[in-house]
Amino acid sequence: MDWHTLSVERRGPLALVSLNRPEKLNAVNFQMFQELDKLIKQLGRDSSLRAVVLKGAGGSFSSGLDVKSVMASPWQAVRLLFKGLPGNANLAQRVSLGWQRLPVPVIAVLEGRCYGAGMQIALGADFRLAAPDAELSIMEAKWGLVPDMAGLVALRQILPKDKAMELTMTAECLPAAKAAEFGLVTRVEAEPLAAALALAERLCERSPDALAAIKLSTNRSWSAGLRSLLSRESRYQIRLLLGANAKIAAKRQLKDADAPYRPRQKFW
Repeated sequence: MDWHTLSVERRGPLALVSLNRPEKLNAVNFQMFQELDKLIKQLGRDSSLRAVVLKGAGGSFSSGLDVKSVMASPWQAVRLLFKGLPGNANLAQRVSLGWQRLPVPVIAVLEGRCYGAGMQIALGADFRLAAPDAELSIMEAKWGLVPDMAGLVALRQILPKDKAMELTMTAECLPAAKAAEFGLVTRVEAEPLAAALALAERLCERSPDALAAIKLSTNRSWSAGLRSLLSRESRYQIRLLLGANAKIAAKRQLKDADAPYRPRQKFW
């Protein structure tokens, strides 16, 4: 597919995805929402995919929503927010939540500005590696709004409630080091893209089925009840034991460290 607001590079089992509107500091317009949604669905169908690195082109992750562009057409705003049922994810929410639902690890590389809509997209990633000069802000309160792109789904998983409320209510702009203290980023790296690629390479040494099981069981049961978590652990473990990649993982540990894994099971 030809992308207009994204750049997608495949490096073996890794997908390197860039928000690609550098002249607008990768501000998110309606077309980028649509393309991110399509790309996430496409990646989810690819059983050979092992990891995703998500970044912004031109030195900034994203300056947030391209308000002028999106609000130029009231119909675009309706299409962003429309949902068939209140509990369903709309287009704006899917571009954050979708990364959590992918059965592969997603690593966001945060450089320059990471504001508003860009911050909520990054919150959908499993890991966030920030450059020392990155600036992060959950900015919606400045506009009299609530974060509404499923960013709160991730925030309740990674931050205590009081810190999440402080950041969303004040809309404070945090330097990378302070964001790390809050827990908003995984860690600060002098070369975050190189660190992200190195992490992705390490993750690709593990069974793709095991990574899928760990990620999906964690995300789906993090805030669920004990019985739900115990049930999911057992079901996923049985699925892993019946699959070929668990046997290959054991073989890699015992006698052939380079034995290739099979593509991820369709179950995930």
